[in-house]
Order: sequence, then structure tokens, then C-alpha cells
Amino acid sequence: MQPTSNEVPNERTPEVGGENVESVVRSLTDSGALTKPPPHPRSKKRKVGMTNVGATSGATPTNLAPSNVDTDEEDGKDEANEGNRKPSRPRSWTWDHFAKDPKSKPSHPRAKYNWCGASYACDSHRNGTTNMRYHLLNQCKKFPRDSGDPSQTILTFQQKKDGEGVFTAVTFDAEMCRKALARMIIVDELLFKFVEGEGFRFYMSIVQPRFPLPGRITVAKDCWNLYISEKNRLKTVFKQPNQSVCLTTDCWTSVQNLNYMCLTAYYIDHDWKLQKRIINFCLIKNHKRETIGRKIERCLLGWGISRVFTITVDNASSNDTAISYLRTRMEDWNLHPLKGEHLHLRCCAHILNLVVNDGLKDMHESISKIRNAIRYVRASPSRMNRFKNFIKEARIQDKCTVQLDVPTRWNFTYTMLKSGLKFQKAFKRLGERDTEYALMQGGMPRNIDWDNAKHFMEFLKIFHDVTKSVSGSLLVTSSQYFHEFCKILRVFNASCGSRDPLLGSMAERMKLKYDKYWGNIKNINMMIFVAVVLDPRYKLKFVNFSFEKLYDKDDTDFLGAKVKETFSKMFDCYVSANNGGRLFTSAIMDGASDVGVPDGDIAGDFFKEVYFHEIINKNEVDLYLMDGIEKSRDQNTFDILN
Repeated sequence: MQPTSNEVPNERTPEVGGENVESVVRSLTDSGALTKPPPHPRSKKRKVGMTNVGATSGATPTNLAPSNVDTDEEDGKDEANEGNRKPSRPRSWTWDHFAKDPKSKPSHPRAKYNWCGASYACDSHRNGTTNMRYHLLNQCKKFPRDSGDPSQTILTFQQKKDGEGVFTAVTFDAEMCRKALARMIIVDELLFKFVEGEGFRFYMSIVQPRFPLPGRITVAKDCWNLYISEKNRLKTVFKQPNQSVCLTTDCWTSVQNLNYMCLTAYYIDHDWKLQKRIINFCLIKNHKRETIGRKIERCLLGWGISRVFTITVDNASSNDTAISYLRTRMEDWNLHPLKGEHLHLRCCAHILNLVVNDGLKDMHESISKIRNAIRYVRASPSRMNRFKNFIKEARIQDKCTVQLDVPTRWNFTYTMLKSGLKFQKAFKRLGERDTEYALMQGGMPRNIDWDNAKHFMEFLKIFHDVTKSVSGSLLVTSSQYFHEFCKILRVFNASCGSRDPLLGSMAERMKLKYDKYWGNIKNINMMIFVAVVLDPRYKLKFVNFSFEKLYDKDDTDFLGAKVKETFSKMFDCYVSANNGGRLFTSAIMDGASDVGVPDGDIAGDFFKEVYFHEIINKNEVDLYLMDGIEKSRDQNTFDILN
């Protein structure tokens, strides 16, 4: 038997039961008892292939040789046995740090360690890779521990968005690390070259040396790929059959005289959670109706949005005409059941801002004096330090400081008055010891000025709280505005007849501005009232009750009937779109058969007929309004969507 090229000449042929394998095979073949090579004793793990073995009885084998130990290196493979072979196991990670020793015997192969040169037997059947793995993880001092088993998971404590943490098993994944890095760049609004900073690279070399840090170009590509992935996922959500979307848009001009437009989409997901996504932020040529309308239409078509419920805009005249342009354009492709009937919705917070600004247009001299006093204190660090000393002398424990307002933002005027009133005693000490402050232009504020400021602050606090309540973007506020709407009207009605001339004149100016937008109740979008009807805590009873308190009888009757008509019409539109025009009259006939009258009696037929006509005239709207209102213990934590 001639040795193969990888065998040594003096190596003995494997024996089975004390006999030579070659002699056993020859004797069996010559006697006709073997037509195919006999199975190896370890046939469950490997096969011994024979070459040139006769296929018929009496054939004599020529050039018979045993196969190599490793089945992957067999030269002669029987096609009939290939289908019976078990699938090969994946290559072990230890071979990334070991290499087969070419000087070792083929029958007893050995592997040499790349780091320290240690040698281990590596026969795939007799030895395996257990010894090599143990050497890597426990014995070798030159092996970097961070390059251990990549499939090994580590138990870590991960924080969730809601603040809770959970223990989970994680493993190193370079691809996930790159996605997380791109998300960090986007969320924290970092520069792409941040990843090339010396401090960040040193930090990552300590945290995870196995992660190859990308450059700024690669990070920019990863951010773009993440954007495309999120955009495609969001498109899938918008293209769902019954997914409606509400839009808000705003336009403004920057200090560089550039016109910008932002378009935001709000929708409710399958878990009944309100979601907010900015779907467009772009430059526009001007603020004309065609420019705004075409930009919004092109954006909606690009995102595949085909069910638009409302579009909320501020009260600029260009926005009114832009909505009219969009309504005509969307008639062909808007699949919303209401077909854009209540598309235009005015921004309540913006109207409130205009109302209060109009009331503060003729600023009272008391507010001007307090503004000048705060401006004087904040003019230099030395004045501020001296004022802080007066705060300590007056034993004022408040940690905040005085804040100067912004002329274009009325809520900053409220904040300025609120902070100034806290340090009234400190301003009094400043006037007694600082001659320049006492003689400043306009004069320093007196006690009567502080009293007027207190009245102004209490009046503005109402509008500040209302603005804060209706300006939320991550929670449903449509059902809350009607409550604030009623509160504002009651404040106007009470303040316009106030004995205080300051508050009376301010309330009258605000009321005139308020009536300009919502004075005509027929022009108010009914969705403001329908949202309250859909709140199970109030329903239509609360809406009618509020109308009786705010309007005369004719307006109350008109609004009550209009709201119910709109609500019922909305229900019919949704039923027609989702149920083929059939009303929800399930179980009507079953209920008619249970009226308690024996069959065959004419009275029974009469009662069944009456019961059927009573039920058929009531739909889900009537049944919902007839149910009692929901009683909630905590009104502030009530979630109308869940």
C-alpha cells in the first residue's frame, strides 16, 4: 500500500480488531462477499472511501488506499452516500487565532497558536477545539480578552424610554453599533466630523476596542440610509387602508431673508398612541397661496398620504387661500370619508396669541417701569452682583433671578412680571441705595406700579395656562380646547364690566380681537365641539350645557342642533366607507323576537313591529349619547385614546 503525499512512509495501516484493514478487505472481495467498500468502524462520524473497487462479485481491487481522516478532504466520494451525510457544523471562532501546522502528521494534525506559538492536537473527531478555546480564554497572557468568543452574550441592564430598566443578554454587533452611532448623530444634532474627534475615539477605544470607528463620510452615508429606512417604514404606515392623517404647517422668514415651511403629520397608530412626524422642512420662494399649496400637495403625493382629515394653519390670509387651493386639488384623490369638508382648522394657540398681544399693545406705564428696572439690573455683572446682595439682605429664599421679556412674546411679559414681583423688596432696597437707579429715565417702579403689575399678572396667568394647555404636541388637545374656550369667554364677560379701568380696557380690546376670528359662531369648525362629544366624560350633554351658559337661546339651539347633525353625519360617512352603506343594526331581529308575547297572537305581531321601528331608527350615535358619562377619578391623567 503506497502512502499518500501527506503521509509518512513508516506509518502503519489502521487496524480493526487486531487485523490489517487491507487484508480484511482483500479476503472479503476475493470471496465475493463484498461488492462495495465495507463501512468503517466509525461510520457514524466518517466514511472510508475505496477507489477502483469492483462493482461485481470476484472483482479485484487495484490501488486500494484508505481515505484521509477528515471527511471534508476525501478525494473519492460516493454519490449514493452524499445525501446521508450530516450537515457540517459552522467553523469555530478559535480558528481565527490558530493555524494548522504543516509539519505535523496528517493522521495526527496539530494547530499552532498565532500569538504565543502553543501547539494543540486539532483532529476534528478525536480532539475538537475545546483545548484551543480554553487556552485562549484562560491560559494565554498575550491574547486580547476583548477579542473573545463573538457569540458569547453578556447580561446587561438596559434603560427603556419610559424610564424602566430590564436585564437582557446582548452580544457585540458592529452593524448595530454603526446604526446606533448614526442615530446619536441625528438625535443629538452632532456634526459628522464628531466621530473623528480625538476624545471620542479614545473613549470608544476603552468602551469597545472591537468596534472599527467610521469616518465622517461613512457616518453621513449611515445617516442617509437610516433616513431612507425610516421613511419607507413610515410610508407603509400611511398607505394602510384606514390610516387618516392630520397636518399642521407653518411658514416664516429667517434673519437671512429666507422663506421656510415645515409640514408635520399627526396620526394614531395601531396601539392607539398619538404619533408626530415632521415630513417636510424646506425652502419656499414666497408665501403665496399657490406656492404653499403646491408644496404641500407635492409632499403628500411623495409620502403616499391619501386620507387627510384636517390641516391646521395660523391665521395669515395666504394660508386661508392655500387651504382653498388644496381642497380643490384633493377632491380627486383624498380618500377620507369626510372628503375635506372640515379640512381647514385655525390654530387656537395662534389666535390666543394675537388676542393677548392686541390687549397689551398699549402697554401700561407700570409695566414699562418694571421692565426698565429689570433691564437696569441685568445691564452689567456688577449691578447683578449688587442686586443679589440686596436679595440676601431682604432674606428672599427664591433661587431664580429676574427675567427680561421679549417684546414680540406676550408670555415672556407674564414671566417678567412674575419674576419681578418675587424681588419687590430687593428693588426697594436698590432704590434707597443706588442714586443712578432712582434717577433713571421713566422713574423707578413705586408701590402702585407693583400693585398694577400684580393685577396684570393674575389676568395674564389665565391666558398663559390656556396657551400651555392647548399647545401640547405629544398628547391629544382637541378635546381640551372647548373647555378653555368657555373659560376665556367667561373671563371676557366678567372683565369687560370690571370696575378696574385697566383690566376693563384690556379685556375690551381682547374681546374685539377674539370676535374677529370666533365672533360668528357659524364659522367655527365643528370639530372643536365634536371632539368633546367623543370624550366619554362629557358627551353632548356638556356641550349643550356650556352653550346655555355662554349664548342666548337662539344661538344655543342652533349650535346644539348643528353639533349633533355634524356628529351623526360623520358617523354615516364612516359607516358608508367601511361597511358598504349598511347601518349597524345587528341583533335587531333577535331582540324583536324576545318581546315576551306568545307566537300566533296578533298583539305579538304588533309589539314586534313597534319594537323593530323603534330600534331601526336608532344607530350607534344615539346609543352612545344615551349611555351615561364616564366618571374619572383623576381628570388630569385620563387618556381619551385608551
